[in-house]
Formats: sequence, C-alpha cells, structure tokens
Amino acid sequence: MKVDLKKQIPTYAAPHGRFEIVTVPPVRYLAIDGAGDPNTSQSYADALATLYPVAYALKFLSKRELDRDYVVMPLEALWWAADMAAFTAARDKSRWRWTAMIMVPEWIDDAHVDLAMQTVRAKGIAPALAALRVDVLDEGLSVQTLHIGSYDAEGPLLEALHAEFIPEQGLRMTGRHHEIYLSDPRRAAPEKLRTILRQPVERVESNVGARGGVEN
Repeated sequence: MKVDLKKQIPTYAAPHGRFEIVTVPPVRYLAIDGAGDPNTSQSYADALATLYPVAYALKFLSKRELDRDYVVMPLEALWWAADMAAFTAARDKSRWRWTAMIMVPEWIDDAHVDLAMQTVRAKGIAPALAALRVDVLDEGLSVQTLHIGSYDAEGPLLEALHAEFIPEQGLRMTGRHHEIYLSDPRRAAPEKLRTILRQPVERVESNVGARGGVEN
C-alpha cells in the first residue's frame, strides 16, 4: 500500500482564511542552501534539479528494498533575509536566502540516503549533489495558514502574520519563514496555487490561548 504522509501528519494541512497555532514535530529533510531570486537564480534551479531525483531514488529504494511505498512529499523551503521587510513590503527577492527541502520518511536512514545519492550521482543528473545534506528541523510551536494564490501575493498575509497576529497572541518569531508547496506551479494557475505559510514562534506571555484567527 502506498502511504501519503501528507494525510497522516496533521501539520501538512492548514486552514484558509485564518491563522492557526500548532506544534510541529521534528522532521528530517533532504536540504540544500542558497541565496537570490528563486525565479532567476541558477542555484535554486540546481537545488530543485537535485532534490527531486534523490527523493525519487529514495522512494524506489524504499519500495524495492523495504517493501514500503510512499508518495514523495512536496517541495518546501525556509526563507529569510537580514531585513524581513524584504518578504512583506518590498518583496526584494535578490536579498532572500533560502533552504530548499523535501521531507524524508522516518524509516529511511542515512545509509539509504547515501545509496540514493550514489544512484543519482551515477546518472549525472543532480548538479548540486555536493551541497545536499540531511537535516532535522524541529520547529515546535508555530503559526500557519493556507495561502491560495500566487507567491507574489503573499506579502499582505505575511504582514498580518508578523505585525498583527503574532504579537496580539503574546508570541514572537523565532525560526525562519517556512513554505510548503502543495501545488505544482507547472500545472496550476497562479491564482490557484496552494501554499502553507508557517512561522515558528515562542510565547512571551503565559496566559495566551492556544488558538486564534484572523480573516485572510
């Protein structure tokens, strides 16, 4: 039976039209770091051209060797900049830094990843293979929401998250802005793209409720 982990891990779903406070478990990822505009950066294109072949090599190895088939998880990315206004008001993508990621199922170990990388390396199809690593991301307490629309239309929602919801809930940002791309931009119109926007936080007040919402 093919497993779809998006349907089993609650934090791979988020509400549209409001923010939700969740606790995200530690997750292992294939990850590659880079910087610059994702629409024009060769390093971003190379990162994706490496992550997907390794992720699919892992899937086929798991099915063949471990008798455990699964749906390859969606592309994700962490985004940050020296001034976070580069993501909200200015949207200056040349100043963005990023980590592109694809989740690794918990039953896959480092030896399996090494074998998958060897398979991909032999085919010569992964331009950023030397930069790939396996990393554990432990975000814990986070706020997330589902954005429907183009990536460039995220700015007002992120501004509401950063400047309104998070401080109003007695929280402050701790980790890096996280996006989970549930739609394939090659197949979906920009106005229909579905993206989970997540921000790790910590509490600065002890009497804040566990959930809240604002209109999108």
